[in-house]
Amino acid sequence: MREQKYGFEKFDCAPALRLEAHERVAKLQFDALEARLDRIETSIERMERRLWLTVYGVVGVILAQAFQSLLNAAP
Repeated sequence: MREQKYGFEKFDCAPALRLEAHERVAKLQFDALEARLDRIETSIERMERRLWLTVYGVVGVILAQAFQSLLNAAP
């Protein structure tokens, strides 16, 4: 039931309907943007993990080569 104010029934006018439609569209766009940003953030976190694994792997190989050269130098 519509609210009555000063004896008149509340009604929807075209500008108000357009504004509501625009607000709904804007909310949908922001929701989609949030979802996209969440997916991007997840991808970045996965890439960061892979990068750190690569860095640790390279450091491990360098240390292993250094240790091996020390073992070969001192019989």
